[in-house]
Amino acid sequence: MAHAGGNTLKAEWPVGLIWVTFVIMTAVGASLKPEVIGSSASWVMLGLIFAVMLTTVFRVVHHAECLAVIFGEPFGTLILTLSVIGIEVALITAVMLNGDNNPTLARDTMFSVLMIVMNGLVGLSLLIGGLRHGLQTFNLSGANAYLVVLLPIAITSLVLPSVTTSAGGGGLSPVQTVFQVMMSLVLYGIFLTYQTLGKPEIFRQPAEEIPTVGGSSAHDLEPKGVAYHVVGLLLAMLPIVLLSKMLAVYVDFKIGELGAPVALGGFLVAAMILTPEAMAALDAAKNNQLQRAVNICLGSAVATIGLTVPAVLIASGIVGRPIELGLGSAEIVLLSLTLGISILTFVGTRTNALQGVVHLAAFMTYVFLIFDS
Repeated sequence: MAHAGGNTLKAEWPVGLIWVTFVIMTAVGASLKPEVIGSSASWVMLGLIFAVMLTTVFRVVHHAECLAVIFGEPFGTLILTLSVIGIEVALITAVMLNGDNNPTLARDTMFSVLMIVMNGLVGLSLLIGGLRHGLQTFNLSGANAYLVVLLPIAITSLVLPSVTTSAGGGGLSPVQTVFQVMMSLVLYGIFLTYQTLGKPEIFRQPAEEIPTVGGSSAHDLEPKGVAYHVVGLLLAMLPIVLLSKMLAVYVDFKIGELGAPVALGGFLVAAMILTPEAMAALDAAKNNQLQRAVNICLGSAVATIGLTVPAVLIASGIVGRPIELGLGSAEIVLLSLTLGISILTFVGTRTNALQGVVHLAAFMTYVFLIFDS
């Protein structure tokens, strides 16, 4: 038993490594700023931080998959989604409260998350799963539940502020702010109740579809217990977010040095935060568990809008800093395209690799617009 416990602790070495890295960066961070250490050394620091964070991501995915085995769907992926989104909300609000006044920070981050998840991640999942298994099945009612909640919250929070006149510059008036916070929280709260207590069965893989086992599937996992994996998940994810803020310093410095678009920094940091969910979704699609991939991708999109919007609006009101949620015309077109493609993708009960390519095409359009809008 002692030997097994020792092996368990040894497997958590990435968590210890990232916490040590965070403590060191916090203690001597001022002397390691890219402006101080120069261009070459900042490349080294960027690579080291990225490598440590990526190594820890594997432990996040492991703990999330073990919880998925223990609880089953949709509870397993819901834990992962809420953990990632909770960290995203904490990161955005921390920057809002302590950083420079950037009224479009929350909007740009949420839009990046939506594009990465609903186009990049969905596209890769459908492509990988389709190439490996052909047609893959999922529960239509579950996918529709995500989309029917996502549509009103996304449109009213990211598009409507661009066309209303009560507050200029894509902002919200006080009355609109209260309405948006209440509507987002109520809709997401009702959705969570429906998902966990009402009809959890519609968020599970259809009974007639037997997932193929391979790679890091549930049969290869040996869960240790709920408390162990919950604590392990939180201890692994928290330093990832804390270091993401530090990583952003080096990313922004390199973007400025190379003359790259400013929006690229937010995109890269958002991609790092979403890496645990990305790996879990791609692994599920590879193992023919498409419903779990759908739960992760669409669940992340709904939670991003349903929780992040109220959080940043409340934080903005507390500190008295303006916030702009309304997207520009090009982003509105791309968001509409994304929602339209998603509705068509999940209108049936089977997906294929072609649909994955279409989502990836929309994702590449988004990346192209970062460099040339």
